[in-house]
Amino acid sequence: MHITMIGSGYVGLVSGVCFADFGHDVICVDKDAGKIEALHRGEIPIFEPGLEQLVADNVRAGRLSFSTEVETSVAASDVVFIAVGTPSRRGDGHADLSYVYAAAREIAQHVKGFTVIVTKSTVPVGTGDEVERIIRETNPNADVAVVSNPEFLREGAAIEDFKRPDRIVIGLNDDRARGVMTEVYRPLYLNQAPLLFTARRTSELIKYAANAFLAMKITFINEMADLCERVGANVQEVSRGIGLDGRIGSKFLHAGPGYGGSCFPKDTLALAKTAQDYDSPVRLIETTISINDSRKRAMGRKVIAAMGGDVRGKAIAVLGLTFKPNTDDMRDSPAISIIQTLLDGGATVTGYDPEGMDNARQVIDNIVYADDAYGAARGADALVIVTEWNQFRALDFSRLKAVMRAPVLVDLRNIYRHDEVTKHGFAYTSIGRPMGGAEL
Repeated sequence: MHITMIGSGYVGLVSGVCFADFGHDVICVDKDAGKIEALHRGEIPIFEPGLEQLVADNVRAGRLSFSTEVETSVAASDVVFIAVGTPSRRGDGHADLSYVYAAAREIAQHVKGFTVIVTKSTVPVGTGDEVERIIRETNPNADVAVVSNPEFLREGAAIEDFKRPDRIVIGLNDDRARGVMTEVYRPLYLNQAPLLFTARRTSELIKYAANAFLAMKITFINEMADLCERVGANVQEVSRGIGLDGRIGSKFLHAGPGYGGSCFPKDTLALAKTAQDYDSPVRLIETTISINDSRKRAMGRKVIAAMGGDVRGKAIAVLGLTFKPNTDDMRDSPAISIIQTLLDGGATVTGYDPEGMDNARQVIDNIVYADDAYGAARGADALVIVTEWNQFRALDFSRLKAVMRAPVLVDLRNIYRHDEVTKHGFAYTSIGRPMGGAEL
C-alpha cells in the first residue's frame, strides 16, 4: 500500500519506518526542511535503538522516502497518517490540536480518490469528528474515511512494540476503512496481534485511559515506597508480592523519582481537562498529576537529607538526565526538578547522560556536563543516580571512592543493593527500602 506519514517526529518516524519494513511504500513528510535534509543524509533526529539501521535498510530498498511536499505525497496515497505533536496548551493544559487541524486542512486539499485519514497522534475524544468536519468543509468532494489508530510505543523499545504489539486499536465510523486498515496491519498476522475495532471516540479514549492507568500504577508504588521507608518494609518485595497477582501485574511497579517523558505528563493532564469539560471529573487522575509533580522536587530534598540536610557549597554528581534509559528525551524528566532543587539549596551540580547531553543543555543550565560517570563524580560530595541506564549498573566503586570527595550514593532507581555499596565504604540511600539494608 502507499502510505503518507504527516509528521516525522518520534511517532511518525518510527511508525513510518516500521510500515516500510512491512513492505509498504511510505513517504514521511515534515514541514521542517532541515529535518528532512538530515534524514536524506541518514541522520536520525532522535535516539531510538535500532532505528538508524532500519531507516537505512528501507531507504536502500526503495520503500521509504522523506519529503516536505504534502501535495504529491497525499495524492498518491491510499492511507494518510497524521502523526504531529499534541503538546499541552499553554495556560489551560488542554491538548494543543492546532497541528492536527492544520494537517487535516492541507490533506483535504490534495486527496485523490478514496483515502483513509488516520489520526496517529494522541488526541482527546471528539478530535476525529472535528478532523472530519474540517476535511468536509475544506473539500466537500473529498472521499475519505477518518480513523483513530492510537500508538502505544515505549521510548527505547518502540520498534519492538510496533512489530510485536499487545493490541492494535482502530476506531472507525465508516466500514469502508476496516478492510484498508486490516491490510495496513496484515504483516502482523503471523504474530497474532489482535486488531481491536471500536467506534472512533472509544478508540481516542482508550489511549488516554491506558496512559493514565499506567501513570497511576507508578504513582501508587511511589507512595508505597514512602510508606515502606517509614515502617521498615521493602518496596521491591512489596512490588513483587502484589505484581505476582495476575489481576495487578508486575509492570510499572518500580519505585522511583516520578514519571516524565512525552506522554504521561501531557496525556494525564489532557484527560483531566477533557473530563472537566464534560462535567465528569477524574479525581484519581487529578490526584496522580499532583502527587507526581510534587514528588520530583521531593526527590531533590531526599538527596539533601542524605547529605545531612545542607548542600550549600557541596558538589553533587547526577547520573542520568533523560526521563528514562535508551532515549535522549528530556521532556518532563525528573532530573530537571531534582537538579533545580539542589541548585536552589546552594549546591553545584555536574551531570552526565549517555545519550541526552545535547537535549539536556537546552533545558538545564548552571551545571557542568561531564564526559562520563567518573568525570561527573570527580570531587563530588555525593553521587545521585536518577536514570537507570545500563552503564550505571556496574560502577567501579573503588574508582568512584578514589575520585569523590565524600563517598555518598543516592540511588533513586534502586539498581544496587545496600550491602554491595556499603562494603566499599559508601553511605547509601535508596527508595522505599530499610535504611539498614534488610534485603533478601
